[in-house]
Amino acid sequence: MIPFGPKAKLAGIAAAIVAIGYTGWMARGWFEDSKDLAAMEAQQALAAKIREDIGGISTKVEDRLNELRANERIIDRGVIREIQKPIYKRVCFEPELVRLLNDAQRGDTGQSDGEVSGPTP
Repeated sequence: MIPFGPKAKLAGIAAAIVAIGYTGWMARGWFEDSKDLAAMEAQQALAAKIREDIGGISTKVEDRLNELRANERIIDRGVIREIQKPIYKRVCFEPELVRLLNDAQRGDTGQSDGEVSGPTP
């Protein structure tokens, strides 16, 4: 064997301590990085879950709004049909009948014996 001097032994011990320190520092860095990566992946998974939930809610809301729009259109068409019926126009009433209804509404009958005057044939 080759005898080592005290300086060589000291240099070997110092190199071993530096190598152990560097290895520990690298392992600690890898451990911290793996913890950071796990936390980041958990945050991304949570964000994806939230986006999925919100997407489901927005789909339900859009479907319901489409149903309401469809109902609204049907109701509008029904109202338009009802307004256009001739029964709601004055063309179905005789002008004398309209006058009599207006007089009755005001409480003015025009005659005391209860007979309605009309054109004499």
